Amino acid sequence: MQVRVKICGITNLDDAMAAVDFGADALGFVFFKESPRYISCRNAASIIKRLPSFITTVGLFVNEDQEQIENIVAISGIDVIQLHGEEPPERCIFMKRVIKAVRVETLESLDPLIVYREMVSAFLLDTFTPDLFGGTGKIFNWDIAVEAKQLGRIILAGGLTPDNVSDAVARVKPYGVDVSSGVEIEKGKKDHKKIQLFIERAKGA
Repeated sequence: MQVRVKICGITNLDDAMAAVDFGADALGFVFFKESPRYISCRNAASIIKRLPSFITTVGLFVNEDQEQIENIVAISGIDVIQLHGEEPPERCIFMKRVIKAVRVETLESLDPLIVYREMVSAFLLDTFTPDLFGGTGKIFNWDIAVEAKQLGRIILAGGLTPDNVSDAVARVKPYGVDVSSGVEIEKGKKDHKKIQLFIERAKGA
């Protein structure tokens, strides 16, 4: 089965349409105000309304209040919620489809997957850093991601670029791959050639 590709950290329509045109399956919008890739729910809504059908939109949240998440979802029109903080498992029960991000350092980092596995549609594995919730630009041990596949659908993230995504997909065979900083000119602005190469190499692996 061909890997799905999510381009995350979308902040403008130009980057969104380029990603779609090159074959992205999903676009990610960061609603975490401390991120350099933050976008307001109303700006996200204006982009999402212009997207073609069958493109999945994902909203990224970090330790956000449930009522605020529901409000942002309603205004922006996103399809899937991605929880990137220390949200408790019960937070996932009454929401629409949820991707739970897990920051990976060692094999023990996978322990939360056992608790969340019945409540989420997929796990996104990112590289652990003590002060960042994603967008680290660093890879982790992909052998851990292979082990994680026993516990649910895995979306591989963390330091992926057009140069290493083929190897990552061939080695891990994940459900999907996620990239943000690996296809940027600067934080919040994408390099369209890198997006094209990333998607081609991910889907061709």
